[in-house]
Amino acid sequence: MQTIDSLLSESIGECRAREAGAFDRAHGTSAGIVLFGAGGLGRKTLQGLRALGMAPVAFSDSKESLWGQSIEGIEILSPADAAARYGKTATFVVTIWAEWAGRMEEQRQRLRELGCRTVLPFTLLFWKFPDLFLPHIQVDLPSRVHEQAEDVIRCADLWTDPASQSEYLAQVRWRLFSDFEQLSPPSSDMYFPADLIDRIGLDEHCVFVDVGAYDGDTVASFVDRTRGRFRRVYAFEPDEANFAAMQKRLAEMSENVRLRITARRQAVGNQNGSMHFSEGGGTGSKVGAGAATIECVTLDSTIAETPTYMKFDIEGFEPEALAGARGIITKGGVALAVCVYHLQDHLWKLPLMIHSFNPRYRFYLRPHGQIWETVCYAIPA
Repeated sequence: MQTIDSLLSESIGECRAREAGAFDRAHGTSAGIVLFGAGGLGRKTLQGLRALGMAPVAFSDSKESLWGQSIEGIEILSPADAAARYGKTATFVVTIWAEWAGRMEEQRQRLRELGCRTVLPFTLLFWKFPDLFLPHIQVDLPSRVHEQAEDVIRCADLWTDPASQSEYLAQVRWRLFSDFEQLSPPSSDMYFPADLIDRIGLDEHCVFVDVGAYDGDTVASFVDRTRGRFRRVYAFEPDEANFAAMQKRLAEMSENVRLRITARRQAVGNQNGSMHFSEGGGTGSKVGAGAATIECVTLDSTIAETPTYMKFDIEGFEPEALAGARGIITKGGVALAVCVYHLQDHLWKLPLMIHSFNPRYRFYLRPHGQIWETVCYAIPA
């Protein structure tokens, strides 16, 4: 069985040499690149390759409505046509990667079955040109894992159950080697995992705090899970369009439920005041960037009653929000669900941060997407 020590056994120098040469070794003598996936990631990759003078020979995409169109002069082909034209000569780089788009290995296998000889995940290409492409959400250089090896190893000792231990190793391995195959299949019960829900304590006395409430989807799931039996919900969402969508969703709930839900158009961080904010609706709105400003509050200064359960999904601003809830967490008794996939090191940084606030937690790691939607659950011992 692989251990965290064996995963980190190569030297940082060996790791840097490996990451720099991984794409070239796999690409070999292939002539040109086909980008499989014409969405946002594919377009980002196109921009980077153009800057390098390495424009791809084609796009390919499964979406039939895109076939025959082009992006900046690059034709979009069906997978079958792209394979027939370039499968034996070009490297196909998979630039489809989202929780709703299927697993990376499924995409690669599909292309292989069509006859494509060399099919690689985009991560290897991004490692080759880190100044252009990285960091890309949780994708970053493997050598940066080695730079934090002490914390990576310390965090490995926090996980309570074998499933969490195994998933942590698989996720560290993915960060080091872009190995998608050993990742666990995602589960669909995000924030309310069936095997942990009884330990969280969702009863009629529950106070739920939703940080990054988006359009109220998690609040609605919470109401369904509790069958409307709870004490209070506090939902924080800074984005104007998302907040409006949440208010519309809440308005459709019964008055008895709605009166116990407090929705606030505020960001949550480690200080009270105004923060820069990038809005625009959707799931990518982000505190700390952009031209807009938004009111920011700490949970310690805002939540008067003791929460039962707090969820954090705020596009990489989780450390600041946790710091602003240190008093609540230190006091104990509150269960936490914290997204740990927005940056490479959040996988170990955030559990260690929570542990430093309060060592009386049991930690669980559950994947609800392929790397995307990975959540650390910290439950009072």
